Amino acid sequence: MKTQRPTTMITTFRWSVLLVVMVFLGIQVLPRALGQKDQRAIGKRASHIQPPSRPNGGTWTFTGSLNTGRFLHSATLLPSGMVLVAGGLDDNFHAIGSAELYDPASGTWTATGSLNTARYEHTATLLANGQVLVAGGSDSSGNASTSAELYDPTTGTWTVTSDLNMERTEHTATLLPSGLVLVAAGTDINFTASASAELYDPASGTWTVTGDLNTARNLHTATLLPNGMVLVAGGADISQSASASAELYDPASGSWTITNNLNTARYAHTATLLPNGMVLAAGGVQVGGAASVTAELYDSATGAWSLTGSLSTGRYGHAGTLLSNGMALISGGFDTTGFTLASAELYDTESGTWTFTGSLNNARARHTAILLPNGLVLAAGGSDFPTINTSTELYSAPTPSPTPTVTPTPSVTPTPTSTPTATPRVTPRPRPTPHPRPTPR
Repeated sequence: MKTQRPTTMITTFRWSVLLVVMVFLGIQVLPRALGQKDQRAIGKRASHIQPPSRPNGGTWTFTGSLNTGRFLHSATLLPSGMVLVAGGLDDNFHAIGSAELYDPASGTWTATGSLNTARYEHTATLLANGQVLVAGGSDSSGNASTSAELYDPTTGTWTVTSDLNMERTEHTATLLPSGLVLVAAGTDINFTASASAELYDPASGTWTVTGDLNTARNLHTATLLPNGMVLVAGGADISQSASASAELYDPASGSWTITNNLNTARYAHTATLLPNGMVLAAGGVQVGGAASVTAELYDSATGAWSLTGSLSTGRYGHAGTLLSNGMALISGGFDTTGFTLASAELYDTESGTWTFTGSLNNARARHTAILLPNGLVLAAGGSDFPTINTSTELYSAPTPSPTPTVTPTPSVTPTPTSTPTATPRVTPRPRPTPHPRPTPR
């Protein structure tokens, strides 16, 4: 199948309901809403990829189904421990206004109040007051939106709040230590990557423009660092190419500063803050359109990116979740050929390597994966074209094998002789030396 240049890929990535319906049986273009920018077949599963089902003990188990199948939605863990899923695209590729709650205690989904504006590719941010701010996204016409609204868990209702200063979709939203929410970049009403950024103040319910990014981008990542700054990395730039650029937002000055470039330009990737303060960027679409297998670490102390172990399967449009044990879980997504993946992998921060873990029961991409208070990961919805999943499942991480304790050999009681001589005490065997951390490639 033909692979388009990056300019064409970013264009076809954008959503077109009419095109999907017309070429339903012989599809050659996956719309932007499915997370793929190059033209290639997508109506198949990644059945040719057969990772072991339980290589390390990690397992996925079905839980209650969503009331509405959806992808490109949002999922937010509420203070009550319940999960709020909102918006997305349904199986008719229509923007969804409905929202529902997952109760981990019963394993069931219950409908809650609907959004005032149906949307997908939006952001959802849990505020310090327990409310959820939903901002922007693509509306029912497929256009970038300026609307924003608040969900109140105590009433189960949505209330309209002030509009963004600029319409945007495929952006990021980050809760700052001050309680403000930073919304950065994205795609504007003209389907052009944006460099603008703005701040939402929950106290006043208003948006204020802040400093522009140095590089316009969408489908990037944004990560709050331990020092309070926000790292934005990668994305598709204004020329519609995968970008390697990265920059830092300083809330104190409201300005962006360029930091070192990624080793691999990428968009539609994931970025996970690890317990050691490093940021793990994994997968995504690289220059040329292939799904990347590379992963790299950002060190905020030096501002440098260093390559770490590669994924077993290149993927994009996947979900990334930090587990309670400090490992990073990557699940689902699309591979280079456009197949939807069921495979999942674990990143070990100690060894810097990836290993296959249990596969999802349903292949899915553009889904959500949320860590629950009980340590399980809830994967919900997602696309396995032409199926839009109503299914949800729970991931149970493998239990670490206990480290064997070396027991010293007991001393031997000497046998009396004419010249008593005690048998020397046997020296305990030392513990095995840990394998050295791999040298970044």
